[in-house]
Amino acid sequence: MTAPVLEVRSLSKNFGGLRALNDVDLDIAENEIVALIGPNGAGKTTFFNCITGIYEPTEGTVRLQPRSRMGSGASAGSPAGEQPDQDDAPARALLLNGRKPHEVTRLGMARTFQNIRLFPTMTVLENVMIGRHCRTRAGILGAILLDPRTRAEEQDSIDRAYELLREVGLHKHYRDEARNLPYGAQRRLEIARALATEPHVLLLDEPAAGMNPQETLELRELVLDVRERFRLSVLLIEHDMGMVMSLSDRIYVMEYGSRIAVGTPREVRENPKVIKAYLGEADHA
Repeated sequence: MTAPVLEVRSLSKNFGGLRALNDVDLDIAENEIVALIGPNGAGKTTFFNCITGIYEPTEGTVRLQPRSRMGSGASAGSPAGEQPDQDDAPARALLLNGRKPHEVTRLGMARTFQNIRLFPTMTVLENVMIGRHCRTRAGILGAILLDPRTRAEEQDSIDRAYELLREVGLHKHYRDEARNLPYGAQRRLEIARALATEPHVLLLDEPAAGMNPQETLELRELVLDVRERFRLSVLLIEHDMGMVMSLSDRIYVMEYGSRIAVGTPREVRENPKVIKAYLGEADHA
């Protein structure tokens, strides 16, 4: 059996006397789209923050399979010089516990946020180029002297950023300030910036929040497209059940910090615990 790209075991998080996450397990396979759903306050964003290094888990482990070890082969996004943890040699997975967010990103897991976090006065292109920072090698001296290698690297970042803007349909706005984009376009720009880090696992925190039905449909198609084009595994938190059910290969359901169900969209839709906790009796009728 192929090792999961992302493996979370017994993840718990306490904030003082409050247990926000309680013994949560989650796996994502290569090229899989997985949704994490649940009522407000269920612990979904806390889960994201724990696996991406923003919070340190109280208990449990988070492991990420490097792209170079996956069945689809290596890519330019594979972190150079990283060695797998010796305590998990068969799977050769990297332990993420204790790593800073920028280290997690460099290892191949990028995310967007529930509240848009763009640089509003920078251009659309510059926002995506910032995502390239973890893949560039030029130091302070190179930036000052602007030697040929640094100039070539900067041009490569510009070219790659522009192509990502083309992928999300924003290339015509590359000179615009990010704050001047419509809301739905800002969401797509966040995805482009995350893709610029060259991840193999992409986390989307409520990407359809605030979108109208047409924008949500376009977002669904975008997620499917980038999954195939960039050979990504995707984990998303989302409240739009239409999008979740039509997009996901599997769904995890949380309530009060614990996992209460996992399965295909059909299995989750018919699960009595999910109906009671989240979907509602009326949706089941």
